[in-house]
This record gives sequence, structure tokens and C-alpha cells, in this order.
Amino acid sequence: MRRPLVVADHGRMRYADALVLQQRFIDARKRGEGEDTLLFLEHPHVVTMGRNGKESNVLASPDVLARTGIDYFETNRGGDVTYHGPGQLVGYPIVDLREWRRDVHAYFHGVEQSLIDALAVFGITAERIPERGYEGVWVNGAKVAAIGVHISRWITSHGFALNIDTDVSYFKYIVPCGLTKPVCSLRSLGCRASREEVMDAVAASFANVFEFELVMADQKLQEIR
Repeated sequence: MRRPLVVADHGRMRYADALVLQQRFIDARKRGEGEDTLLFLEHPHVVTMGRNGKESNVLASPDVLARTGIDYFETNRGGDVTYHGPGQLVGYPIVDLREWRRDVHAYFHGVEQSLIDALAVFGITAERIPERGYEGVWVNGAKVAAIGVHISRWITSHGFALNIDTDVSYFKYIVPCGLTKPVCSLRSLGCRASREEVMDAVAASFANVFEFELVMADQKLQEIR
């Protein structure tokens, strides 16, 4: 029997509030409570810096970011700097790897594969680039999804951001993931799938890769108080 994976869509949420939400689920899993969960969100404009990031990859000053309506956060996830905003599907898996495989690289590879498989549903051939610094998912040399994770006591947090109809011009304020490479979206690739369709495909592929049974749930039922 496969383990259950609860999928909850929390819609648009400020990044600071999402950090608090994640922590509730993380703490519960560390106590051995609750279920493995895949949280889906969308953030207002925000730039986040990973623990391996370089400040020089943020091209705009704090004042410019503030005037443009872009928040800024330093985080404990891996990776460098990235941008989140409207039109992205952001996924935060909070799962206990002790019940799957205690292997950080296998987990990261699995997240990449989940996105690659989901995009294939819409006829998009995506790939990973097996070179350090090029983590994420790529289509024709352009990055369509960024991945940055954190694992503590084998409980995962943070996750991925997939550009659906994101305004990629906002990436001009940073060097995305420390790479001077183009960024694309599903819309720019000609895919007209809705957020809900993409979310369903990603949830299904994530469950398949990590050997879960999907349990869709109303977000109110998933809040841990």
C-alpha cells in the first residue's frame, strides 16, 4: 500500500506567511504527526536568497526592489537567488524521507523528474542539465522551473517554482540561480494549460515518482494549529 500524500492549494500568499505555514507542517512531521503534504501556492512579487547565494546576484538595490513592490527574504534553502511572482506554481513538499529513501540527491533528482514528467503531459520536452549550478528544469536552454530545498532530520521543505504565465521581465532584477541564462514560461512555450491543470499534473507526477497515493484536500482541513 502506498503512503498518502495530502495535496492542498493555498492560493496566493505572501512569502512571509508561507514560511510560517511551512513551519507548522515541518514541526508536525518532526513530531511524527500529520501526513506528508504537498503545498501549492502563488506568491506576490518576491526575491529570495538561498544559503549558498551571492549578494552580487541581486542586481537591484533594496530601495529599487521596495519601490517596485518586490519583497526580499534570505532563506535556509539551497541554491542561489530566485524570483517568485504571480503566474508561478510554487510547490512546497513537506515529506519524511525516512519513509522513502534517505538520500538528498535522490530526492532532488526526484523533484526534477516530477516536473519533467508533468510538462510531458502538455507535450513539452523538458530536461535536467547534469552540471553543477544548473539545477532545475530546462526547455531549449531556458529555465522553466527553479528548485531549492531544505532537509532537516529527513523532513523536506521549500521546493520548486514552475513558470506558467509568469512575467519573466521581473527576473531582470537578479541573476537567476547565479546563471546568466534565459528564463521561460509555459505560455512562452505555447502551452495554454490552466494553473489547475498544471497543478494536477505536477501532483500526479510527484506522487508517482515518490510512490505516494494522492489525497486531495480542502486547505482549511490541512491547517495545523
